Amino acid sequence: MTTVTTLGFPRIGARRELKRALEAFWRGETDADALQRTARGLRETHWTLQRDAGATQVPCNDFTLYDHVLDAAFGFDAIPERYRALADADPLAGYFALARGHQKDGVDLHALEMTKWFDTNYHYLVPELHAGQQFRLRGDKPLAQFLEAKALGLDARPVLLGPVSFLLLAKTTDGSDRLALLDRLLPAYAELLQQLKDAGATWVQLDEPCLVLDLDEAARAAYRQAYDVLSQFVRPKLLLATYFGALADNLPLAAALPADGLHVDLVRAPEQLEAVLGLLPESRVLSLGLVDGRNIWRSDLDKALELARRARGRLGADRVWLAPSCSLLHLPVDLDHEKALPADLRSWLSFAKQKLGELRVLADALDGKTDSDARLADARDRIASRKASARVHRREVATRVAGLVPGASGRHAPYPAREAAQARRLALPAFPTTTIGSFPQTHEVREARARNRSGKLSDADYNTFLAAETAKCVRLQEDIGIDVLVHGEFERNDMVEYFGEQLDGFAFTKNGWVQSYGSRCVKPPVIFGDVSRPAPMTVRWTQYAQSLTQRPMKGMLTGPVTVLQWSFVRDDQPRAATCRQIALALRDEVLDLEAAGIGIIQIDEPALREGLPLRRSAWKQYLGWAVDCFRISASNVADDTQIHTHMCYSEFNDIIEAVAAMDADVISIETSRSRMELLDAFAKFRYPNGIGPGVYDIHSPRVPNVGEMVALLEKAKAVIPASQLWVNPDCGLKTRGWPETRAALEAMVVAAKALRDDAAKAA
Repeated sequence: MTTVTTLGFPRIGARRELKRALEAFWRGETDADALQRTARGLRETHWTLQRDAGATQVPCNDFTLYDHVLDAAFGFDAIPERYRALADADPLAGYFALARGHQKDGVDLHALEMTKWFDTNYHYLVPELHAGQQFRLRGDKPLAQFLEAKALGLDARPVLLGPVSFLLLAKTTDGSDRLALLDRLLPAYAELLQQLKDAGATWVQLDEPCLVLDLDEAARAAYRQAYDVLSQFVRPKLLLATYFGALADNLPLAAALPADGLHVDLVRAPEQLEAVLGLLPESRVLSLGLVDGRNIWRSDLDKALELARRARGRLGADRVWLAPSCSLLHLPVDLDHEKALPADLRSWLSFAKQKLGELRVLADALDGKTDSDARLADARDRIASRKASARVHRREVATRVAGLVPGASGRHAPYPAREAAQARRLALPAFPTTTIGSFPQTHEVREARARNRSGKLSDADYNTFLAAETAKCVRLQEDIGIDVLVHGEFERNDMVEYFGEQLDGFAFTKNGWVQSYGSRCVKPPVIFGDVSRPAPMTVRWTQYAQSLTQRPMKGMLTGPVTVLQWSFVRDDQPRAATCRQIALALRDEVLDLEAAGIGIIQIDEPALREGLPLRRSAWKQYLGWAVDCFRISASNVADDTQIHTHMCYSEFNDIIEAVAAMDADVISIETSRSRMELLDAFAKFRYPNGIGPGVYDIHSPRVPNVGEMVALLEKAKAVIPASQLWVNPDCGLKTRGWPETRAALEAMVVAAKALRDDAAKAA
């Protein structure tokens, strides 16, 4: 029988059970035992679901309480010294301190830096290493989860982040070479593999996603060294897992490494199969990534079956496994919970459970089972109905996109002229203060939204509630002394979902939750058809908030690239085409905000860097259309209308020229977790416009003090002229509570005033 497996499964639960358990634990409402019981229950549920859906081998140790990269760092004792006392006294508290920071009993710890997992919207914690780093096994998580699955009678394959990718995804705090630590790390891996072998593990999956990146010779040498060393120890069979793209020039390296199996992504790179088959050593298993682990559309099973038959014909049945392209972490759990979707649209979709069902159909077809023909025909009919659907294509949208004139997406005047016009209109002080947009989404806010949606709270009463929350937020900002205000976004559920709900071409799930980081979950919209804007989306509440104050009120929009990246995007046309449709819809909104008297409009693009292809050879094309889409959305406004954008968790060094080409009047960026390291890009490139480097980390519950904010701003002043600097948090404040938000913003305003006073004295 053909082996069906997965590389990983969603952790949060179909109804976000892990999120609720984590947050109850962090609030002190439950204890560690209750949290671990929920975690064990979810693991058992997910293993059983995978088995029942058709998997013959399930992954284990893919489950984590926060992040799998953090698990690897913690499990190999790569714990920075400042956390060690807490981690030794209370391992769970130490673990969460690394993830979220810790401010209690006189102990004040910043969280580790967080960044995007390759080109996905999942965030991982960046391990901190240093020269001479010691590694050892700490705890027994991989072994314990394997034994849990074994006790349930499951054939489980432990999943570990591979040693080379672990080092490449880490950072060193002293500037030393990460890969020089490989000799110190490998004995810990070898010991863990021995433990798993002794416990009965037949296979272990070592994830090495960095093999699809551009690698230098040092990294290639590290791969050869690592796997040569591990091959010398007693261990289970190793499945070397690659995903998110083609191995390309790294294929000879990957094929030569002494592993027992190789997983390749044939969704993003189906063209690599022939080369893989030509180089795969005799007797090695080939795991085929045939269904998309990152998008929710049903697979073209005929195309997938053709690839599987080609591999099986060359290698034989025993050497071919069927799997998703990558971990199913990036998908909701089960489409069966979506009863409200239109029947035709629902028939086009496939969540994590259904992806396994698709693989089962392929396996049964390979194995010659009699009912597979009917199931293949059903899949064929669903794809045909989507192609023929009138709800997907709209002629007027296509005509508008076709009418875009190349090069006509810029502002009327260059930045210096716009800067002067905006200074006259806005009259802002030096080091102007603002926030990124959202304010705390309290239980009361979420409850009111839920009651309104369920019909228990009338629209009139809900709007009265929103008006009161908005007014409170405006008064708070005025009291604190913030210069450019926001309305707080209390009417918004999510920065992408809110807009998608008001745009044609989008659909929404009830339980399509996906983990972004830790307990933070998002419910990505489904872009199934051509996109347009039927009516204004944000003008009402922005205009109302502006009526409450004499200070500038900033309109808040999510940019076209971010709407694209943070949705499940249709796969029947180029992503660039869909992005241009979104950009035109947002341009309509920008112009309506401007007509309503809003002088500052922020178009957030936190996902611009995330969408960057993993190989440099594809960067130019992507950045060309991505930057153009932002400019389309911001074009046609007057010179004295100030356009802002926001980016978080982005490595700017490689794309700084593209960021400048966006030509936003002001850009705000995440920098506090990295202690302003991201500003290295701006030290080497003379960024021409305004910039607000985040001065405190909103993803951590700790409240920063004035001194540390001033210190960060002084670091920023060393590379950016003071006249260009804005002062703001890292990101939106929706996940924070009101007391900590007020305290942090008060400190931020004091820090900005301290810089103004210093500048006045110097003058």
